[in-house]
Amino acid sequence: MNKIHPTAIISPKAEIDQNVEIGPYAVIEENVKIGSGTVIGPFVHILGYTEIGKNCRIFTGATVGSIPQDLKYKGEISYLKIGDENVIREYVTINPGTGEGESTIIGNKNLIMAYAHIAHNCKIGNNVIISNCGTLAGHVMIEDFAIIGGMVGIHQFCRVGSYAIVGGCSKITKDIIPFALADGHPARPYGLNIVGLKRRNFPKEKISLLDRAYKILFRSGLNISSAIKELEKMENCEEISHLNAFIKTSTRGIAKEK
Repeated sequence: MNKIHPTAIISPKAEIDQNVEIGPYAVIEENVKIGSGTVIGPFVHILGYTEIGKNCRIFTGATVGSIPQDLKYKGEISYLKIGDENVIREYVTINPGTGEGESTIIGNKNLIMAYAHIAHNCKIGNNVIISNCGTLAGHVMIEDFAIIGGMVGIHQFCRVGSYAIVGGCSKITKDIIPFALADGHPARPYGLNIVGLKRRNFPKEKISLLDRAYKILFRSGLNISSAIKELEKMENCEEISHLNAFIKTSTRGIAKEK
């Protein structure tokens, strides 16, 4: 049977796997679904149309699924979908989407540190780290393996690309390209995330190719449109193709090196 502390308050309409642990004074409301192996800590509140996958761990005081802090939200049914093996630390807040049937989506194996906030309609990939007090406005997208430093604020509709790392206390107002180091007010890229790529076992040849692409983008004197054409001439490479697609689909524009 479920390992549920006697002080926890659980709606009979919640769908909770038999292998879920729920700590003291947690509150789980109706329409919530929780997968096998997930551990819910003390004083956690999970509500709304929230689905949590397998083997997640949610620490003390987190509020998961409360209505968006968005003046456009009018009580419509929207969703929060959280994948497997996520760690959500103390007092994190995560909101569902704004708009009928819309969702906030969090992938797998992410670490969301204490006091972070993920707003409505955000999309978080896999293996992402959001450090303490990281604050995501609505419609923010964070791609796989990105790292967001402590106390970083991200403007609505901005994106942070895969394998990028953003320094603590930065303010993000434009998209941060994949594979980059970024920092500042506003955050700007200042080089390739070479250490991070090595830690993820990128071969030297690909790191060299990405470094060349970075220099074409920001240090060749070309405007972005011309730089993209140069990148398209580079040898076929999945990472370069992803970089190109990321830039082409930017709605806020990409942050440029200072």
